[in-house]
Amino acid sequence: MDFLSKLLQGLAFVPVIVNGIEKVFGDRRGPDKRDAAMSFVQAALASAEAVASRQILDEAQFKNGLGLVIDGTVACLNASIWAAKAQPTPEVKP
Repeated sequence: MDFLSKLLQGLAFVPVIVNGIEKVFGDRRGPDKRDAAMSFVQAALASAEAVASRQILDEAQFKNGLGLVIDGTVACLNASIWAAKAQPTPEVKP
């Protein structure tokens, strides 16, 4: 399997990973949740294997890009109905 298809398959898991991290680490700070998501995404992409086979030439830049994908996913989820479901429904008083 070529690198691009492996990357795209790994990125497909980002929303699921972010949602799971939010459920498990909901009370923790944003950077802690981001670090946890980065760990899971990197494992899903097996970036160590790609670095070893020289398909990723700049690991730091690759990790930075993954962080941007995670941040973008969180921004999209926060702007969606997903965020509204995560917040308690306001109580309506007569």
